[in-house]
Parts: sequence; C-alpha cells; structure tokens
Amino acid sequence: MNTTQHVINDSDESFRDHFNAVNEDGKRNWFYPQKPTGKWHTRRVWFTVLILTLLFATPFITFNGQPLLLFNVLERKFIIFGIFIGPQDYWLFGLTMLSFMVFIVLFTTVFGRLWCGWACPQTVFMEMVFRKIEYAIEGNATKQKLLNKAPWDTDKILKKTAKYMAFMTVSFLIANLLLSYVLGVDELSKIIREPIADHMPLFGGIIAFTAIFYFNFAWLRDQACTVVCPYGRLQGVLMDRNTINVAYDYERGEPRGKIHKNQERTEGDCVNCHQCVAVCPTGIDIRNGLQMECVNCTACIDACDNIMEKVGFEKGLIRYTSENAIVRKTNKLITPRVVGAMVMLVLLWSVLGFMVVSRTDTQTMLLRAPGSQYIENKDKTITNLYTFKIFNKTNHAIAPEIRLEGIQGKLIFAGASATGKSGPKAPDLSLEPAGMVEGTVFIIVPGNELKSRKTTLKLSVYQGNEKLEAFETTFIAPEN
Repeated sequence: MNTTQHVINDSDESFRDHFNAVNEDGKRNWFYPQKPTGKWHTRRVWFTVLILTLLFATPFITFNGQPLLLFNVLERKFIIFGIFIGPQDYWLFGLTMLSFMVFIVLFTTVFGRLWCGWACPQTVFMEMVFRKIEYAIEGNATKQKLLNKAPWDTDKILKKTAKYMAFMTVSFLIANLLLSYVLGVDELSKIIREPIADHMPLFGGIIAFTAIFYFNFAWLRDQACTVVCPYGRLQGVLMDRNTINVAYDYERGEPRGKIHKNQERTEGDCVNCHQCVAVCPTGIDIRNGLQMECVNCTACIDACDNIMEKVGFEKGLIRYTSENAIVRKTNKLITPRVVGAMVMLVLLWSVLGFMVVSRTDTQTMLLRAPGSQYIENKDKTITNLYTFKIFNKTNHAIAPEIRLEGIQGKLIFAGASATGKSGPKAPDLSLEPAGMVEGTVFIIVPGNELKSRKTTLKLSVYQGNEKLEAFETTFIAPEN
C-alpha cells in the first residue's frame, strides 16, 4: 500500500522519521488528549456500553449446560458458541483460527482499523473507562498536565490515590473477567465460596493479571497499540487505496491557513486549529496521512466537525473515507482482492461448517494387536485380537459401548470377569469430559460369516440407544 499520501505543505514528511511517543532525548512523551465530544463519540459510548455488557455477561451464559465461550488454554479445551473443541480436535481449532485470520484480512482490507477504534478491548477500556476515570478525578487535559507538574501537596496526593485505586479496582475486575473466559465462572467462584488457601494458584493468577492490567492501563497505555500490538504494523500490507479509514481530505483542506476577518479566503478549509491533534490519544496529526499509530478512534472527526460548524464550513473535512474517494471521488469497496478473500473465507467456513455438523461425540481407534494371528476355535469361530482407544470429544461424561453391526459375532474385553445372559460383560468404559479409555478386545465371528481371508467389519459406538460413531476395521481369517 502507498502510505505516502499527498499531505502537508511543502511535502514535509519528516514526521515519519521519528516516533511520537519518544522525544529527541529518548524520553517518553506522555499524551494528554482533550476530552472528545460529538456524535461519533456519543455513538462510541453507546457501543461501549453494549460491548462491556456482552463481555461481562457472556461468561454467565450457558448452552446445553456449558459456557457459551471458554478458552481454557491450560487444558486445551475450547468452547465456541456451544461447540466444544478438545485436544482431539486440534484440526478443528486450527481451521477456526485460519478462518479467523482470513476474516481479519478481509475486514481490514475493506474497513481498515475499525476494530481497533470501536471493539478492541484495549481501546474500549483505555479510552472509554480508564480515560473517563482520569477526566472525572483529575479534570481535563490542561488540569492533568498542571497536576502532574505540581508539588506533592494534599490535593495531588488525594487525587492520585483516588485515581490509582480506581485503576486497581477496574484492573481487578478485568483480571477476573479474563479468567472467567479461561476457567469458567464455576471454577472462578470457588475462590469466593471456599478458603483461599485451597486455591492459591488461582488466587495468584488473579493477583498477577491484576498487576499486568494495572501496568498496561496506568503506564503502558497508548504504547500497547503503537509498540506492542502487531496489528497496526500489518495494516500497511492489508490495506489499499480503497480501504475505508479515518482520513483527512487534503484535496479540500489544503493549503491550510488561519481565518482572517474581512479578507477573502484563498486557502483550503483547514483553519490549522490543531484540534485534531489535541484530541488524539496517540499524539499524531491525522493531516499527515495514514499512520501506524492511528487507531481510528474518531476523536479527530468530532473535533474537526465542531470547528467546521463554528466557522461555517461544511463538516467532513476529516471523515471515514478512502484514498481513492478523496483523489478520484470514487469509492469502490469490492475489488478483486476483496473478492478473493471472500471466496476463500466462504470455502473455509463451508468446510468448517461441514466438519462441525459431521463431527461425532467420540473418536475410536480399533487396531489389530501387533504380531497377533487369528485363532481358529473348536466351535468353528475365528478370533482376532485388537487394541482400542476411545476419546470423548465432548465436555460431559459418557458411557460408550462398542457393538458389531451387520454381522453375527461378539466382543470379549480383556479383563472382563462378570458374566451376563449373553456372556462376559464389557468393562466399564465410562469417560470423563475430554477423557480417553483404552484396552484390549477379542472379536469372535462364526466362520460361515466370513467369505474371504480379509473381511471389513463395521462397528459402532453407542451410549444407550444413541449411536455416537461408526467405524470399520479389518478381520483376518483362514484362506478356506
């Protein structure tokens, strides 16, 4: 993507040679953005209310007795919208992640960093929660600067203590929120219902994540987006001149110039008020064109629209638009690149959907025991020895039973001692959620049922009368 847009007076692009968050002495620049106001900020506030409601409510929502979303990376158990993905379904998880990556490419190609500005938890909590706390306790940007430069008197101590205690409280809530998605609310609630001493690793995790989130939102702040997160650096690859972004219309705004009374204006619509810079949480000048630091938070749109309204100019000097819409006055969202990504995404989702629909609750491996031969019994039956493994691919306990299908015969499990009406009973094959059971079984088939030396046997796994899975194996018999 060509990021050197037609900007600024004299084509000055020296801004690209340095990082805004660091000054010439190598020290950090702390940003104090002005409090944004306007229709876009109001929309973001309501969207944030929706996002936070969903974030904090989702861990308590269950589907078929299990959480709607669970990402237990410690035990390699994931639940996505009620679909359980265990250790045996690594391919399903991999396909899901691949689909997600293609979706990111498609979404970013069309809408740029819309996710960053509106739905990314880092931006949502930083700009719409922690920043609001700062405005409420310390005041606007000017008052925050003065307070930080002021000596440590009673007023400063009280305000800083109140702010950081509020930061710590919110960080504690976010830590619990994260762990509720990793472990589930039932596991997390044990630390409340039971002695902390019985759950020290969990308690330690809460403390550790609280400290991490506090560090992030109290100190790292904007650098989480501009230094740590790789997504901003990927935008140069994923976006093109048709991508929708928060952008400055330089065709309309340049050349810039202050407004002078009783003088005919020969400059563009930009009055060089620098309000777009004052409200930017990452300290950039949007008029310089597309920059990695821009998270598309829309604060500059509201600031510019407010100024345009005051001076009597048309709003939208800074708006959601594309490079081609500014230069060529055309807005083409569906490009060959977008079509290609859409086709790939539809194919991936189709395969993923088929895999999910055809997925069974168990996965059974039944193999002839290595080095074993068939056994000819006196009653003219043939016996083969097999080893088996049954994996439970669900998040609930099951009691499977292996049965022969379409042929007479019986299964005798090694170690089975109890006897029923039809012979030895199968051992207890009960499986814990995402568990596995293994053993050895003899399959005995009457000789007159076998038409060739190698016969394909069809078997099924049942739980009660419910058929969970069907599979096949090879049965070996004498030539005659």
